[in-house]
Amino acid sequence: MSGRRIHRVKRETRETRVVLSLNADGSGKCTCEVDGLQMLKHMLATLARYASFDLSVSAVGDMEHHISEDVAICLGIALKRCIEDASVKRIGSATVPMDDSLVLVSVDLSGRSYFATDDIMEPFGHFLSSLAANAAINLHVVVIRGTDHHHTVEASFKALGIALRQAIERRTGDLSVKGNVMLEVD
Repeated sequence: MSGRRIHRVKRETRETRVVLSLNADGSGKCTCEVDGLQMLKHMLATLARYASFDLSVSAVGDMEHHISEDVAICLGIALKRCIEDASVKRIGSATVPMDDSLVLVSVDLSGRSYFATDDIMEPFGHFLSSLAANAAINLHVVVIRGTDHHHTVEASFKALGIALRQAIERRTGDLSVKGNVMLEVD
């Protein structure tokens, strides 16, 4: 069994400065300062709670789109690092209702990034796409129904948290018929 799955990522550009710490074996605690973006802060806290991650984020920048995207990039990189040396169950799925909304999220921590979604209120569709690309995960978000975009987005993040919690659970033995896939990069 691998050791602790805790990683810190710092990303600085002319547009943003993000410092993020992820403990994949946490208890759902979230400390977020995201330059006044209350909805993003709320979704990060929701994801951390439902995934049982301990998440710390400090992010400032020139506009909402850049901050959201760079936080997703950092979270994706940290998540990828947390799972790359561990045998995990790899696949998780959850369907979550929230008032008028019903959302299904499925993930495969396959190392092959892919993102597909229905109508997700921006900037959260782009956030999830950036997360999937940088974590190298397969992520599907299916909005079964919903008219209130806030409820749809929140149900999506709750379902993603539950699906990630299932997928990152440690396991023994190989799942793939390929066996363990070894890749060395210099």
